[in-house]
Amino acid sequence: MAVEKHRLMRLQEVLHVCRISRSTLYDSLAKGNFPEQVLIGRRAVAWRECDIEGWITSRPTVSEAERR
Repeated sequence: MAVEKHRLMRLQEVLHVCRISRSTLYDSLAKGNFPEQVLIGRRAVAWRECDIEGWITSRPTVSEAERR
């Protein structure tokens, strides 16, 4: 059985990749619309890259948003 490896992304990388602000990220997180953080230390968190990629993929395209 293969072990799945997850790369962890820190806040600045997540913000850069998702092209969102810090306040938007934490607002979405509070509303349950963003992947949960992973605790990596007493005061340090990160996000799994696969979760972030899934979130990006789930976002509507411009044409889908225009149809709404």
